[in-house]
Amino acid sequence: MLSDLPIPLDLPTMEAKLVETIPDGPGWRFEPKWDGFRCLAYRSGGEVLLKAKSGKPLNRFFPDMVAAVLALPADRFVVDGELTIDVGGRPSFEALQMRLHPAESRVRKLAAEQPAVFRLFDCLTDARGEPLVEAPLTDRRKALEALFERFGKAPAFALSPGTIDRDEACRWLEDRTAALDGVVAKRLDGPYVPGERAMLKIKKIRTADCVVGGFRYAEGTKEVGSLLLGLYDDDGRLHHVGFTATIKHAERPALTRTLLALKGEGFTGDAPGGPSRWSTDRTAEWVALRPELVVEVRYDQVTGGRFRHGTRLVRWRPDKAPAQCTMEQIDPAPARPMAG
Repeated sequence: MLSDLPIPLDLPTMEAKLVETIPDGPGWRFEPKWDGFRCLAYRSGGEVLLKAKSGKPLNRFFPDMVAAVLALPADRFVVDGELTIDVGGRPSFEALQMRLHPAESRVRKLAAEQPAVFRLFDCLTDARGEPLVEAPLTDRRKALEALFERFGKAPAFALSPGTIDRDEACRWLEDRTAALDGVVAKRLDGPYVPGERAMLKIKKIRTADCVVGGFRYAEGTKEVGSLLLGLYDDDGRLHHVGFTATIKHAERPALTRTLLALKGEGFTGDAPGGPSRWSTDRTAEWVALRPELVVEVRYDQVTGGRFRHGTRLVRWRPDKAPAQCTMEQIDPAPARPMAG
């Protein structure tokens, strides 16, 4: 039974603190940060639990992974990793989100068409099923490699690579073709600390030049609160791709006047207000602008042709023609899969 395992079923995952740069000095191990669903997998005999970082079970959304875990020759373990679905050679967060569907028939169809991969990076029990939470990362990694060896050539599982070479980790961040979301730094002598930010994460940050196709007022004011960003497709249509709200308060009155003088057509393709997971009660409350202003923004991830999170305004680009702000800036480069 799962309850007989030495690792509590409600154990929180160890978390990571966001930092700007990869740490220097000895004693660090660097691993890829995958763009997926964090998952603790429990196996005891014929029982399996896939648990999300939120604590909720994922079994019903990943029947393919439940079956893959049950098919393994090792039948008693607890591992930590990332569930991913590869599309075009790189993990697709959009494909993962499609699994979170209420209809079981739909989930099973997607699981058959695009099976998930479990990228393993930590081991919480040894080969005898004894707990490793207090053990240093070096010991846990050895246990994980030994367990992965027992798994055999199971296509649903991958051993997440790592390095102690900081220069190599820096190259991962700089390589646009590397199919990763960033880098995670872990102390080699550190235990597994449930629920605490005992690791460091460094995100792969990119920039894009975007057209300002509209803006929203800051709530309760008549001053600009956020800029609505657009990029052109191959047919010359301007699509809404996200927003930036990192505008200094002292600059908002003058910027609002500048923007209001540009009221006009706005987006000619996808526009704010369409039904999507980005929609809120305030989605329709925006002012359309003629596409004349360009800003450079920093972003971390793109899902479905949009910035997944808010972006950071880097600078205005009066030297850039709006027509030069195209979707190809955020299209992923052909992926170079990482060894693992």
